[in-house]
Formats: sequence, C-alpha cells, structure tokens
Amino acid sequence: MNLGLFLLATLALNITPGPDMLYVMGRSLGQGTRAGVVSALGIGVGTLVHMVALAVGLSTLLTRVPAAYDAVKYVGAAYLAYLGIRTILSKGETLGDRLAQRGHASLWRVFGQGILTNVLNPKVALFFIAFIPQFADPSLGPIGWQVLLLGMIFNTSGTTVNSSVAFLAGAMGDKLRLNKRVARVQRWFTGVVFLGLATRLVWPDQA
Repeated sequence: MNLGLFLLATLALNITPGPDMLYVMGRSLGQGTRAGVVSALGIGVGTLVHMVALAVGLSTLLTRVPAAYDAVKYVGAAYLAYLGIRTILSKGETLGDRLAQRGHASLWRVFGQGILTNVLNPKVALFFIAFIPQFADPSLGPIGWQVLLLGMIFNTSGTTVNSSVAFLAGAMGDKLRLNKRVARVQRWFTGVVFLGLATRLVWPDQA
C-alpha cells in the first residue's frame, strides 16, 4: 500500500470541482452555511455507503448487470431534477424570512438529500471500484479492511474540502440573501445546478 501516493491522489481528486462540490455550493448559496455543511456531511455518509458496499463486493453488480446501473442512474437523475424544479418553483424569500425555517427538521431533510444524491449516483461506485483497489495490497491483510481504511481516509478528506466550500459559499450567500431580488437569482442558480447535475448523470458527454 503506497499511502503517500494515495494521499496525494486523494487530495488532488477532492479539490477538483465535481458534482458533490457543486451540490454543496448550491445548497450553501441557496440556504446558508449550515445547510451546506450538513449537505457535505450527508455526502460523506453516502460515500461511506459506497465504501462498505465495495468492501463486501456488492458494488460490482453495477459493472456486471447493465440494467442495475441504468436503474440507479435514472433514479438518481430523477431525484436531482426533482430537487432542481422544486427549488426553482419555491417562493422567493430573504434571509430574514428563512431564519425561522432553519430548524432541525429542515437540516435533517437536507442531510438526507445529501446522502441520496451520492448513493444514487452509480458513477461514484464505479469510480471507487476503479480507484481504491489500486492501493490495496493483499500481502498486508484482508482487502476488505484495507478498502474500508482507504475509503475512510478519502471520505474524511472529501468532507473536509466540501465543508470548507460550504463555509465560503455560505458566507457569500448570507450577505447576498438580504436582497429579495438576489435571493430569487440564487434560487434559480441552485435549481439550475441540480438540473445540470441530473443532466450530467444521464448524458455525461453533453454536460
């Protein structure tokens, strides 16, 4: 196991903007820093699900059964599209209007959405199938445990990066949301981000 090379590759991959980072950024700009951080934590849990599945060999189903891959892909795309349309059609509110609505239920919902958007993306599972096993060494012990360890390292790095993005985007969003017109633009931006992610999931070569 070349841990140094793995850490370098992990950092490079996690700081590269991708669907997860865009999702966190959209949540932070649309709802604030707390929602962005919660989204990052939800994505982290979703990544952990992929790691456990990979460790026990379940994720290989997506490569061997095309129908399973397609089913998960389209369910994930439909869910993202739903979030995008619902965000665009929601009533425009300023930051002051929303403060009273940022309770535990709302944040739990955001957390769950973060999990689903990651779990329902089969490309995440396929990425880990291609990436993680390269750094596992059978001579060092059971591959499953090595995959879990490497996955936790990757996940911790990714969650840290996404949380940092949430703080930066949230700080920008909190200043801008005081204006109702800007809040409307942010709502559309967030919705378009979700729709774009859905399109990218279904048609990767055209998004």
